[in-house]
Amino acid sequence: MGYTLITANRNYSSWSLRPWVLMKALGIAFEDRIEPFTKPVNYEAFRSFSPTGQVPVLLDGERTVWDSLGIVLYLAERHPGVWPQDEEARAFAMCGVTEMHGGFAPLRNECTMNVGVRVQKGPHSPALAKDVARLRELFEQGLDRFGGPWLAGPHFSALDAFFAPVAYRIRTYGLDVGEGARWVEHMLAHPAMQEWELAALAESWRETSHEEELAASGTLTADYRQAG
Repeated sequence: MGYTLITANRNYSSWSLRPWVLMKALGIAFEDRIEPFTKPVNYEAFRSFSPTGQVPVLLDGERTVWDSLGIVLYLAERHPGVWPQDEEARAFAMCGVTEMHGGFAPLRNECTMNVGVRVQKGPHSPALAKDVARLRELFEQGLDRFGGPWLAGPHFSALDAFFAPVAYRIRTYGLDVGEGARWVEHMLAHPAMQEWELAALAESWRETSHEEELAASGTLTADYRQAG
């Protein structure tokens, strides 16, 4: 019996993207099951398969593994390539993953993920400006120290997967991450990211609270999603 990965809407679900793109990039086979966000609070509906009422969730036979970080740690014990082989790069990747998992709240709140649109962002709040500066620093440091094209060296790792939603946010809102833009372009061109984006553009359903967050984030300049 293989893995089943439960995720939500491709346009909105940044946390879902992390294990999804990692498993795709590393060739870890799984059944792809989508449980879309249909209302502002999906907790009760999602509790039928997730102990937290959230996605993503990985099913491995009778075992349920939840939270994007929990899933990545679980996969790392069973599959090579989740973390870089080089010890220094691995330490950098682990720190970056946990920093992304627990931080960057202003980025999340002020630049909600929506793959299929482009937004003219107004002046950044001091908190968002700090987050963008940290992204630039982290991306440039990883590329300089480990030679690219990925954030921790020549091979895709969990670090790239955890910042995959940020690549979409950077493009959607035109955020300036300096030389880190090289990684953003490389990341967006990855076949797994292209597959996710095509599915996002094909989505016709909308969820009101996510659309309201988008409207509050700036001026919508383009919407490439299929009409609802």
